Amino acid sequence: MDGKELNMVKKVYIIGHRNPDTDAIVAATAYAELKHMLGKKEYMAVRAGHLSPQTEYIFKRFNIEPPKYIPDLRPKTEYYMRDSFCTIDEGTSLWTAMDKLVESGEPVISIVDEEGHYKGILNYNAFALNSVKILNPKRNDIFTASLHLIERTLNATPVVEFDPDEKFNCSIMVGDDDVETFRLLLEEHKSENIIVITGDRQDIQKLCIEFGVRAMIITKDYILPKELHELAKEKKVSVLVGHDSTMTTAMLIEYSAPVIDMADKTIQPVHAYDTVQKIRPLLAQSPNRCLPVVDDDNKVIGIISETDLLQEPNIQVILVDHNEPHQAVEGIEHYVIQEIIDHHRINTFTTRYPITLINKPVGSTSTIISNMFRENRLPIPKHIAALLLCGILSDTLILQSATTTEYDVLTAEYLSTIVDIDIQALGNDIIRSGSHIGNRKAVEVIRQDMKDYNEGKLKYTVSQIEVDSTSEILKRKQEFLDELESARKSAGNLFNALLVTDITQLSSIMFLASDPSFEQVVNLPKQDEHVYYMQNIVSRKKQLIPLLTDLLSQVEQ
Repeated sequence: MDGKELNMVKKVYIIGHRNPDTDAIVAATAYAELKHMLGKKEYMAVRAGHLSPQTEYIFKRFNIEPPKYIPDLRPKTEYYMRDSFCTIDEGTSLWTAMDKLVESGEPVISIVDEEGHYKGILNYNAFALNSVKILNPKRNDIFTASLHLIERTLNATPVVEFDPDEKFNCSIMVGDDDVETFRLLLEEHKSENIIVITGDRQDIQKLCIEFGVRAMIITKDYILPKELHELAKEKKVSVLVGHDSTMTTAMLIEYSAPVIDMADKTIQPVHAYDTVQKIRPLLAQSPNRCLPVVDDDNKVIGIISETDLLQEPNIQVILVDHNEPHQAVEGIEHYVIQEIIDHHRINTFTTRYPITLINKPVGSTSTIISNMFRENRLPIPKHIAALLLCGILSDTLILQSATTTEYDVLTAEYLSTIVDIDIQALGNDIIRSGSHIGNRKAVEVIRQDMKDYNEGKLKYTVSQIEVDSTSEILKRKQEFLDELESARKSAGNLFNALLVTDITQLSSIMFLASDPSFEQVVNLPKQDEHVYYMQNIVSRKKQLIPLLTDLLSQVEQ
C-alpha cells in the first residue's frame, strides 16, 4: 500500500431540540430529503435525543430509518480532520517512504500494515536520526532488507535473483581490497547474510560468488561476464547492477530498510470521537504537533494537527423546531448556523453570519417543511408525506390544539391525499402510541419531551406528555414530583413542570416542583398538593408558556 486519501466532505446537520418530540425529528428528516432532492447531498438529519414511544411507532409504521443520534456537538476530532491524508505500507523502503512524505507536504506520514492498521509514524526527526546513523563511521552495518527493496532504492536491475521478497538481516561489505585481504574479511563474516558492493573488479566478483554471499551489487552499470553469470546461478548468488558509484551505493543501500524499522512507535493515535479538549495536550506533546486518527479497529482514517484546530470545523448546522440556545444540543455555539426553521417564540442565537430564519405562527414545523417542498416545486415522496402528516397531527393533537391554524389543516389534508390515509384514524393511532405510561420510569417520561426556558435570570423546564386518561399518572404522583424536584435542584431551576394532557377531555393537569417563591404566586386551580388542573389547556407553546411568563413577572429576581 503506497497510500490512500479520504475526502472529508463538509456536512450540514439538520437537528431539532434536546429531548426531541415527533415534530422535531420528522421536520429534520423531511428537510434533509428536500435538500437531497435539490442535489445537496451533504445535508444530514440527526437527532439530539432518544426516540419517544410515539416517534418510534411512526418511523416503524412507515418503515423509515430514524435520524442518527448525536448526544452532543462538543468539538471532536472528526470535525477538524484534514480533507486528505496519506499512509504507507510498513514494508515500503525508507527511501520510498521519504519520497512520499516530501511529496505529500505533510510533517508526518502514518505507517500501516496491509489491512490499514496503525503501526507508527515517519517524520523528519526519524529520518534525520537514521541519516546520522548511516553517516557514522562506527555504525553497525547489519540491517533488515529484501532484494526488491534494495532494487527500488538503488533503481538497480536484477541480473540473477533468488527469493527477492524475503526480508533478511544483512551485512554490507565494500569489495575494494586486494583479493586475499577481502577473502579474510569474508571469512570473518561467513555466518552473516553478506551483501557485497563492488565495481568492475572481476576477481572480487568471482571470489564473492564462489564464497556464496547472499547478493552482490555491481556499480556504475558494469557488465557481469557470462561465465560469472552462470556461476552465480549455480551458487544461487543474487546479482544486481546499479547506476551509481560504489560510495553512493554504500550510502543509499541502508535506506532500503523497511520504513517500519525507522518508525516512531511511541506516538499513540487518537480517535475521531475524541474531544478537542482531550487531544489538545496530546498534540502539544507530539514532536510535530500532529497525530494520526484511527477508528475502533485501529485503522488510520485521517490526521489532525494543532493548525487544523484553528480552522472552521467541517460541519455546519440547521436548527428545526427551536430557536432558543438553551434548548439546542450541547456545543451548538461552536458551529456556523445556516438556517433556523421554527414555529415558537423568538428568543434566538447571536450568529456570526447572516442566516435564513423562517418562523411562522403555525401549529407545527412539519407544516412549514411541507410547504417548502411546494415552494421549491418538488413532489413530496409518499413516505416523507406520511412522516410530515404525523408530525402535524402529533404537534396539534389531531388539529385540535389551540395552536392549530387553517394553514395546518389545509396542509394536513393535502398530505393525506398523497398517502391516502384518513386523518382522524392516523391521528388516533399516533396519540394512542405515546399515551401509555405503563412501567416507564418517571425520569424517562419527564425527559421525553422536556424544554428549557429562560426569563431573565430565572430558569425553568416544562415537559409534556399526552395520555388518554390522567388516572394512571396520578397514582404515581409522588414519584413524578420527586423526579421533577431532583431535576430542578440539580439544574438550579426556579421550577420544573410536567404538563399531562388528556386527549379525550382536551384539558391538562400540571405537576409542579418549585421554589416556594414561585409556587406562592401560582393562582391556578389546585387539584392536589403541587398538582394543578388546567381546563382547556393543551398547548405548551401557545397557552401554558404565556401563562407561566405572567406568573414569573410577579417573582422578585
